Amino acid sequence: MSELTTAERKAQGKAARTRAPLESHAEIGPDAGRDPVGLIIGQATTRVPELVPIRHGRMLVSPFTFYRGAALPMAADLSRVPSSGLRVQLCGDAHLSNFGVFAAPDRRLVFDLNDFDETLPGPFEWDVKRFAASLAVAGRDIGLDVKARKTLVLAGVAAYRTAMADFATKKLLEVWYARLDVEDGLEILRAKVGEEALGRTRKAMAKARTRDSMQVLKKLTTVVDGQRRITSNPPLVVPIEELTDRHSADEILSQMGTLLTQYRRTLNADRRHLIAQFRLVGVARKVVGVGSVGTRAWILLLEADGGQEPLFLQAKEAQRSVLADYCGASKYRNEGQRVVAGQHLMQAASDIFLGWQHVESGLDGGSRDFYVRQLRDWKYSAVIEQMVLPGLVAYAELCGWTLARAHARSGDRIAIAGYLGKSDKFDQALVKYAEQYADRTVADHAALAGAVTDGRIEAVTGI
Repeated sequence: MSELTTAERKAQGKAARTRAPLESHAEIGPDAGRDPVGLIIGQATTRVPELVPIRHGRMLVSPFTFYRGAALPMAADLSRVPSSGLRVQLCGDAHLSNFGVFAAPDRRLVFDLNDFDETLPGPFEWDVKRFAASLAVAGRDIGLDVKARKTLVLAGVAAYRTAMADFATKKLLEVWYARLDVEDGLEILRAKVGEEALGRTRKAMAKARTRDSMQVLKKLTTVVDGQRRITSNPPLVVPIEELTDRHSADEILSQMGTLLTQYRRTLNADRRHLIAQFRLVGVARKVVGVGSVGTRAWILLLEADGGQEPLFLQAKEAQRSVLADYCGASKYRNEGQRVVAGQHLMQAASDIFLGWQHVESGLDGGSRDFYVRQLRDWKYSAVIEQMVLPGLVAYAELCGWTLARAHARSGDRIAIAGYLGKSDKFDQALVKYAEQYADRTVADHAALAGAVTDGRIEAVTGI
């Protein structure tokens, strides 16, 4: 088949409006047949039982924390509305708290998406709707009125649309090399938020640069009998010695060492050489996030140069994507590889230790897939609850640009730009969508609270 011209690709994008007119994206789908609490309960069957109530408790904190943990109910809802059919590599959980700052391999701070547990190919607008609705839900949580929320959502979606139009004019390599360095982002912020807010942001970025393995070492470990040990803080951090007896713990530590060797094979040769210099000395289970709570997450303490240099890795269980029932199964047999491949495709720069592994028989039995990355490498996420409207609008614009760049790498940027067009019809439709979905989220959050009160599910709060 001959390669399509730019004009033909643009025409394909415009033709997709017959399947899903731009105005149709205001629809959130029918309420009939929805059972969001049932879907959330169903996810518990594959998770660590004693941690599931913590997940429910964190989702109960507010409608926004509920939204963060409710990627599956939203995927089900998205499957019931018109689709453009223009597919990209989806993040799958592109809410505004899943964007943030981290260190690129060249040791510059970059702003990008930073959570890919649900990544899978699917219609581009699913990510944009997840992002837009998160702005409306978060806006309500921090007390923004309807007008301010509309301004916020319009800013984020318009930034996506205009960025995609710009990427459609660029060459492939220009798109591939594009990234948002934090210093460039700060210059963009300067004109929007003023010097005082910019100063606070610079302090936050300076603090981010301290969030590395040395900082984690001080926070999460102690020295016992001359040996560095991960400090127990149950149920959030539990060393393997407390999850099983000492003999079994030694066996698991040995098994983890073997698995690290297997994981190294998924890295580039230079990085295999680097990590081979480190020795595994400690393992603990760690509770992370909101939606991820209950999946198995291990922190691994490694040392090099006679214990003088620490390295913390996180091995996080990769389960089947919440999108799989609606967008199709992954082409990767290993779910960890699915996460890693999606992350490499969507991020401009990724952690040098990003890889995957498979466990045949873990601590609690079963066959599981994991992906591995550094626990912290200058990673920082904005505290949404502390932001005021000008800063939040600027942040939404950065997120919109970043999401467009991620989609432009994997999808047909010219067709998507052609579909979106030059008007703000898509933007306005998503403002309506976001407000309606925020209403739905408030109701779903209340339904979860009701299920706890009725004893249908258990929740532990304050953890």
